[in-house]
Amino acid sequence: MSISLLLLTLLQAAPTPGVLIERRLAEDLPAEIGDTVWAQTLGTDLDARPFVVEGVFEREADPSRISRNDYEIRFHLPDLEAMLPAQDRVDRIAISLQPGADAGEVARWVEGLAFGTKVFEAAALADQTSTTFRVVSRFHDAIGLVTLLASGIFLLCLMVIRVDERRADIRTLRLVGISRRSILRTVLLEAVVVAGSASLIGAALGALMTAAVNAYYAAFYDTTLRFAMLTPRIVAVAVGLGLALGAIAGFLAALRVVRMPPQRLGQR
Repeated sequence: MSISLLLLTLLQAAPTPGVLIERRLAEDLPAEIGDTVWAQTLGTDLDARPFVVEGVFEREADPSRISRNDYEIRFHLPDLEAMLPAQDRVDRIAISLQPGADAGEVARWVEGLAFGTKVFEAAALADQTSTTFRVVSRFHDAIGLVTLLASGIFLLCLMVIRVDERRADIRTLRLVGISRRSILRTVLLEAVVVAGSASLIGAALGALMTAAVNAYYAAFYDTTLRFAMLTPRIVAVAVGLGLALGAIAGFLAALRVVRMPPQRLGQR
């Protein structure tokens, strides 16, 4: 008796690979989790390939990439390599070390794997790519210095004018026996109050401008990046500088008057 065996091979189609897409791209397509999208590498003859959207992510806020503002898609490494014309080739890789690992030894080992490989620490790489931001920072420092000098001169002029307008009152106080030190303290206190109030008003205006700038550019670039920041430390430094400038301006303006004899205070 012969027995015929029929072997049936069930060929199952390979599952469609998954991909993560950025929130902005998901909104512009539009696409949701579970949808199928087609991706193709530009500048090549490779056919477009289907991918299933497995998740939507929010791109990290990075000032160095905001000018390009490109969409981002995250593939599994084998799927990404299959879409490229060159295999087993990368431009950059990032290595995260465990605490206590010797970064220098790892760098020497990686550079010995292939000719021409260069290893940079994250801090050194960030320093090399942040030249533009350092220039902008220095420009802001120069603007801040000029603003401080201008505000100090303006405050000094304001206090001199206010003290000159009260020369007759100061003359009367001097004639009735009020000491120069008391008059000096009074003018100095007034200058500090004026400078402190102006500093708080300036901090409030700065908070409003910061909120307006962040709201406008966040909507323009559709990003979570904060383009302007007003921290408690900045407010404290601004108020401290304002009080210091006010004290110096008040002291100089009062010193000019209290050094005069009472008889000359009535003269212009």
